[in-house]
Amino acid sequence: MSRGRDSRLARRVASAVLWLVVWQVASLVVGNAVLLAGPLETVVRLAQLVFDARFLSTVAFSLTRIVGGFLAAFVSAVLLALAARRWRAVEDALAPAVTALKSVPIVCIIVLLLMWVGSRSVSGIAVFLAVFPAVYFSALEGLADVSPQVGEMLRVFGVRGFRGFCAHTWPELLPFLLGTSRNVCGMAWKAGVAAELIGSPMGSIGERIYQSKILLETADLFAWTIVVVLASWACEQVFVALLARSGKASLALALRLPRGETLSCPPAEVRIVDASIGYGEKVVASGLSFVVPVGGRLLLDQESGYGKTTLLRTIAGLQPMLAGSLSAPRSVSMEFQEARLIEDMTAEQNVELVAAGGSALLREVLPADALAVPVRELSGGQRRRVELVRALAYRCGAVLLDEPFASLDEDTRRTCESFIDVHLEGRPLLVASHV
Repeated sequence: MSRGRDSRLARRVASAVLWLVVWQVASLVVGNAVLLAGPLETVVRLAQLVFDARFLSTVAFSLTRIVGGFLAAFVSAVLLALAARRWRAVEDALAPAVTALKSVPIVCIIVLLLMWVGSRSVSGIAVFLAVFPAVYFSALEGLADVSPQVGEMLRVFGVRGFRGFCAHTWPELLPFLLGTSRNVCGMAWKAGVAAELIGSPMGSIGERIYQSKILLETADLFAWTIVVVLASWACEQVFVALLARSGKASLALALRLPRGETLSCPPAEVRIVDASIGYGEKVVASGLSFVVPVGGRLLLDQESGYGKTTLLRTIAGLQPMLAGSLSAPRSVSMEFQEARLIEDMTAEQNVELVAAGGSALLREVLPADALAVPVRELSGGQRRRVELVRALAYRCGAVLLDEPFASLDEDTRRTCESFIDVHLEGRPLLVASHV
């Protein structure tokens, strides 16, 4: 790995040296420093600028406005995208304005801003208006890609609101924002310096570039351009690094926030009378009647298509019953037919997210070395056991298991059956299985 990094670094250095040589040769061919200053003259002038008394104040003037406009745009775009995803009216109201911002040339916006707010504030506002559409549309795309299946699982286990956002929404949204941030950081500096160049507020980088143009000081122009490029690169590296770390911080915060233990309830019977279940107008099964008392168990072992999963989802409150009556505990746990885990969390964290004491329970069915690695690295059978432990660890009134023994060998299945017997604690149990 280290050898690969060294090789990439060597190629990048060689490429940079090549273009510096091309630049120097072009400067010598032109033979006029006013038309094309060479790299040596530019480096000398850059060193002089750095030690100039006004250098830090000039960079600070532009930096604060550009970074401020960028952060305001980023936060506003994410918050409004969340609102637009939840309320269609918000998305419809924002669509014309955001589309217009995306299409209108930034120069036209800058000219209008100069007329409205003056030159000293124009760069920050221009950056905001340039960055906002890109982040907003990226956030909308990311939110549309957030797994609804995992969201359903979290609702069943009482992980709602801000905890659900930290555990699920933000980590899945983050890759979209990271990809966009690598582009919009540079865009922010381009828009900000362009606004300063047009408005020329005193003490800004744009004003110094404009003076270089007026005085035909090409070396100064190149030197300030290098300052802009380096500042843009540094801002991008810092922001992207902090944004990337926010994923782990979000998961850690979800684990620290209160679990909402008020959702816990004592075991209670599950009773269904003359029920019809299905989706919309499609009836999957009808005439269902049964009672699973406290301490009772019901095995649903019909063929595929009978509606076993639909029945469990109905009891869990994930979809309405089409007809009949249902009496069930206000809080249930469920192991879903397909894997629904927080992939960047460990096995311990996936259980601790919904219930305390997950480590001890996991050790009964998993090897110790599988507890502290992200669940994405576990085998299918190990992931299944994590979900089984989570369902039994959650304090609720009934337990619903959909194909709990899928991907398990016979020995592991017997271990899991014993685990259920020990930790069911009198709660009604409904199991859907092909066996």
